[in-house]
Amino acid sequence: MIDYIIDNWLEIFGTITGLLYLFLSIKQNILLWPLGIATSLAYIIVFYNSKFYADMSLQVYYVAISIFGWYLWVFGKRPKGSYSLPVKRLSKTLMVILLINSFVLFLVIAFLLIEYTDSPLPYWDSFTTALSIVATWMLAKKIIEHWLIWIVVDFISLGLYIYKDLIITAFLFFVYAVMAYVGYVEWRKTLNLSLDKS
Repeated sequence: MIDYIIDNWLEIFGTITGLLYLFLSIKQNILLWPLGIATSLAYIIVFYNSKFYADMSLQVYYVAISIFGWYLWVFGKRPKGSYSLPVKRLSKTLMVILLINSFVLFLVIAFLLIEYTDSPLPYWDSFTTALSIVATWMLAKKIIEHWLIWIVVDFISLGLYIYKDLIITAFLFFVYAVMAYVGYVEWRKTLNLSLDKS
């Protein structure tokens, strides 16, 4: 057991900070962003070693979007008298834009993985990466439907990580999937409260 912990300490660290990140996301606590940065830095190395190059690149994006989200949650436009950004619903127009963006991202990432890497599952890796990019942007904007995207991404990722024998990370993504549902329910309560007040 000690040997396993020593050999996989970075994955364990990423799992712990990832769970804390998710808890703070559900609570809409701004400290989720620095924890997101720490988690992503750890997983850049974990995914590089496992040859999940799209996921590794995604972690670089997560570092950048965490800085953006942190800034937005501190300085973003908010309703008068409110200390935090409001939870919003996804508009139909934005949904179409995000679907197109997701598809284009999927095609580009799949092409790069197939042509330039030895990724064992390029299409699945590309699919989860494209959706994750969009979902994290939606989190920064506090769009509630990002939780629904995470449920899909987390369950598919769980299977990928089992396939690559990243058992701790697979466990993390199982918890992520369950907590994404909890997050959706909690954010919906916040959204309903704000709608009742308006």
